[in-house]
Amino acid sequence: MTEILEMRGISKRFGAVQALSGVSFTVRAGEIHALVGENGAGKSTLMKVLSGVYPSGSYEGSIHFDGQERHFRSINESEALGIIIIHQELALIPLMSIAENIFLANPPSRFGVIDRGVVYQRTKALLAKVGLSEAPDTLITDIGVGKQQLVEIAKALAKEVRLLILDEPTASLNERDSAALLNLLVEFRAQGISSILISHKLNEVSRVADKITVLRDGKAIDTLDCGEGAVEEDIIIRKMVDRDLESRFPHRVPAIGEEIFRVENWIVHHPQHPERQVVKSVDFHVRRGEIVGIAGLMGAGRTEFAMSIFGQSYGRNISGRAIMNGHEVDVSTVPRAIAAGLAYVTEDRKQLGLVLGSDIRKNVTLANLPDVADRFVIDDIRELKVASRYRDQMRIRCQNVYQETGTLSGGNQQKVILSKWLFSKPDVLILDEPTRGIDIGAKYEIYQIVNDLADSGKGVIFISSEMPELLGMCDRICVMNEGAFVAEFPRAEASQEKIMRSIVRNREMEITP
Repeated sequence: MTEILEMRGISKRFGAVQALSGVSFTVRAGEIHALVGENGAGKSTLMKVLSGVYPSGSYEGSIHFDGQERHFRSINESEALGIIIIHQELALIPLMSIAENIFLANPPSRFGVIDRGVVYQRTKALLAKVGLSEAPDTLITDIGVGKQQLVEIAKALAKEVRLLILDEPTASLNERDSAALLNLLVEFRAQGISSILISHKLNEVSRVADKITVLRDGKAIDTLDCGEGAVEEDIIIRKMVDRDLESRFPHRVPAIGEEIFRVENWIVHHPQHPERQVVKSVDFHVRRGEIVGIAGLMGAGRTEFAMSIFGQSYGRNISGRAIMNGHEVDVSTVPRAIAAGLAYVTEDRKQLGLVLGSDIRKNVTLANLPDVADRFVIDDIRELKVASRYRDQMRIRCQNVYQETGTLSGGNQQKVILSKWLFSKPDVLILDEPTRGIDIGAKYEIYQIVNDLADSGKGVIFISSEMPELLGMCDRICVMNEGAFVAEFPRAEASQEKIMRSIVRNREMEITP
């Protein structure tokens, strides 16, 4: 087979973070090439470079497609050559029909008017190719997630796809829908269409891939040829996680006390698809002075679980019991969750955690305004004293507390969020990706703050996609997969391979007839 794609020495930085470092990656015509690695390994970044989301000039290295060097400045330019990327979060408009979604960007027309007859017939033919029998005028909101994924592929076929990139395509699918999608990739291979499959489901990868490239810390570690025989999952896992856990976490001797918070039989349904459970009958607890980590792959339900506990910020038809200090508490709204003693540091600090256009002072006091108010009027002096105290305590690097929060570095913004929630006087802090996007020095300071919180007797729930971080910080690690907790390890027994293996094997059990 001839090479259709060759990426040579691709490097990409985001500020101080080296996301990709000299990655070379080749795909042959009519080949299914899997790209695997931990969250943050650089898989999606590499594909965004390829597809033009990160345009030519914003990275180092070269892209060769069809034997010619290409300089994609936008996703439209890569699509024009037949390179189509389908993201995990589907780009479909729920209240539009299947046909309208497929031909939204470039509908067939006559004399400047959309030819609905042609649209209908072409959509029907495309749906038949992907195995869907739905009428073209069916609304997207009326079909399940599995069928929506197939609509995305039909949309790609409408653009005359030659290289199809699928980012975690089966993460939200059941066994039947996953099998249908993988079978479709095999059919495409027979038709000469190449595919790049990004997936954490190693059993699926081994089933359909011709080659598997492993990324780790932004580097291409190895490319395994499946044509030479079945590749053992343990080998793939070892290549994904085999790195030393450096001494970059502050020392701590835990003093763990009695249970402080528990949820029992916690069930959460998807907000748009209420028939689908996102969190499935979860029992979970944290003790005073304990840092409990939650590990899991993308789509495991970690953030959904955390947000549902914190005032039902995510999901619908939520049921179960929340117990704080031995008493059942109401966490059905954010104010009630705060009153019960919970705080949630979101993974998206810019959109959900901070008011970037406001100053540090106002952000710090935002979650507990009554404590800086006098008869419903903010006391400026009291607010200034509180913000200044947290600036000193958290070592926030700024000109003064009147500095606009959006001008701070990522690490200092994270300290402002932590200050905000500490001022709400919580018993339990839920930290969702607390060090995402910040440099190593700032990470160490955040780790020290987290340790100090635990040492003060608070319960800390620590969600992270970086397994070394979980292993270096947590007293106990719970592993989440497909909306349920599937394993638990005390710190002394936890390892990256054990965590990954518990996820992979649980997925295999779910699809074994």
